[in-house]
Amino acid sequence: MMLDHVTIRSSELAATRAFFIDLFDLEEGPRPAEIKRIPGHWLYAKGEPIVHIIGNRGLRDMPDVASDAIDHVAFRLDDFVGFKQRLARLDIPHSDMELAELNERRVFLRAPGGPLIEAVFREPRLA
Repeated sequence: MMLDHVTIRSSELAATRAFFIDLFDLEEGPRPAEIKRIPGHWLYAKGEPIVHIIGNRGLRDMPDVASDAIDHVAFRLDDFVGFKQRLARLDIPHSDMELAELNERRVFLRAPGGPLIEAVFREPRLA
């Protein structure tokens, strides 16, 4: 199994779009004509639409709020140091977690509007 995409509902479409493009080097790409009635953006990595952002206002056939929610979304990335530098440059608050047992370093941050995002790096701390 692999992650196909994540959809983030946001009342701040432009800010959320910029956040993912600036932080994760994603590129905006086309969306199917069938869903253009839903405000939003599809952001691509390596030619695949991995982050879908949709407006927070519901449509008649789509409720505004789910009764349950996904706690967070995690992306496996490379270059922990470079990512931390980008967070500093973009002035994005975050917290780190070291999982030495798994040789992983994790970074937690919030996207505009509040969704929790986790960046996972299989890079142990350097001595």
